[in-house]
Amino acid sequence: MAQPLRYRTVKRYGEAEIVIQKSRFIAYASRVESEEEAASFVQEISRRHWDATHNCYAWVVGRSGEMQRSSDDGEPAGTAGRPILEVIRARELVDTAIVVTRYFGGIKLGASGLVRAYSQAASAGLDAAGTVIRQLHRAMEVTLDYSWMGKVEHALRTSGYDFDPPRFTDKVSWTVWIPAGEEKAFQQHLAEITGGQGTVTEGETAYRERET
Repeated sequence: MAQPLRYRTVKRYGEAEIVIQKSRFIAYASRVESEEEAASFVQEISRRHWDATHNCYAWVVGRSGEMQRSSDDGEPAGTAGRPILEVIRARELVDTAIVVTRYFGGIKLGASGLVRAYSQAASAGLDAAGTVIRQLHRAMEVTLDYSWMGKVEHALRTSGYDFDPPRFTDKVSWTVWIPAGEEKAFQQHLAEITGGQGTVTEGETAYRERET
């Protein structure tokens, strides 16, 4: 399967707690890279809250969200795991797992109340974790004579592209990170700036992220 050019996921581990009708709902959100990692995260939270009434969860794994799973963990069918999953999907997140731990407060919420509670808790957990967009970039290796250093460095700083610190040998070189698909446009722009001087070679691809 081809790599997607970009995808959205959680920025960091996050947790949040809400109280509804005396029941505590504690949400935990984390970035996960595989179903095994997601399952391990669920197990970790479940062990931490072994005495909880329920540890419900959902995850969406894979850059295209191809692997999805949810569990009501004893709550009425469709009232916990599915609502958590829908919150993840509504925010178009992948590589994301959420566990919502419930400590029952003695007041029944009913099916619709449970759906709302688990949805709200999952949303609060994601808010605490934050989200990022990860976009596929290619490393472009730029090498030039020192006479072009000032002009090219100024162009890079105003371009909006990410670039690594320059490297100095008999020439000056930069690694510039270009969004996939924009390589030719970058090469043409650099050629215009330098009159076709220097060399530009394509390197590895990697995902780089920015906050949403």
